[in-house]
Amino acid sequence: MRALSNFFYQRRTLTLLLILTPPLLWFGVVYVGSLLTLLSQSVFTFDDMSMSVVAEFTTANFESLMVPANLDIVLRTLGMAIAVTLGTVLIGFPMAYYMAHHASPAEKGFFFVGVMLPMWASYIVKAYAWTVLLAQGGVIYWLLDALGWRGALQAVLQLPVIGGDTLATSNLGRFLVFTYIWLPFMVLPIQAAIERVPANLLLASGDLGARPLQTFRHVLWPLAFPGVVAGSIFTFSLTLGDYIIPQLVGPPGLYIGNMVYTMQGTIGNIPMAAAFTCVPIVLITIYLAMARRLGAFNAL
Repeated sequence: MRALSNFFYQRRTLTLLLILTPPLLWFGVVYVGSLLTLLSQSVFTFDDMSMSVVAEFTTANFESLMVPANLDIVLRTLGMAIAVTLGTVLIGFPMAYYMAHHASPAEKGFFFVGVMLPMWASYIVKAYAWTVLLAQGGVIYWLLDALGWRGALQAVLQLPVIGGDTLATSNLGRFLVFTYIWLPFMVLPIQAAIERVPANLLLASGDLGARPLQTFRHVLWPLAFPGVVAGSIFTFSLTLGDYIIPQLVGPPGLYIGNMVYTMQGTIGNIPMAAAFTCVPIVLITIYLAMARRLGAFNAL
């Protein structure tokens, strides 16, 4: 045993190779291999008559993405992903700042549990729970009636794009569910980034005559921005690929995830499903490249 230990100790490159080979093989063969297999079918032909995939090269699937109906699906999904990302920043940044610079150890522990506790619950359970909360006769409507704000909600629901007949059938309700579920993924990276900002810098800014808003704009925000971008990687990509919440909450209209599921699972048009799969892959790749340039990976 000692001789074997000395053998591997003297050959660290071989040791590292033996350790990394199993997970790299698993990742390369199972994940990357299956993904490339799927994407390769995006250039195959789907025969509508026989409802089968024919191994004939074509670009028709990608050309179909530019059809107004399919382009509307892409833009709808992208718009919601951007809105959820901005919403989680607006809600998560104040929480993260308080946790990092004002909360006592006991309060910080309470906030950490409060932020992470929803992540321990089932995703499906949380999504279905929100359908009950947003429904007519649910807790939210009861609370608005008690406060006398029902009319204000109805006015908001009359607005184009975000409105609907009820909260449960509006884009506003869908936005609320997405924001709630992905909020922890924004709060934690921002909190970690803010904790790296020395409190002395903020005090020095005030001592030099800067107002709180100036301190935020010129000191805190630039230093904490990598954490914001790191959190947005999660909220943006997770919203972009989700297909369960759009089925449960909001107005009719497919998202990219729903379209992939429909094409592959219901119709069997795997080439078109693979073409739709390329859209979030390309968008997230571009987003990750931008995030890397902004130093977001240092805040993960």
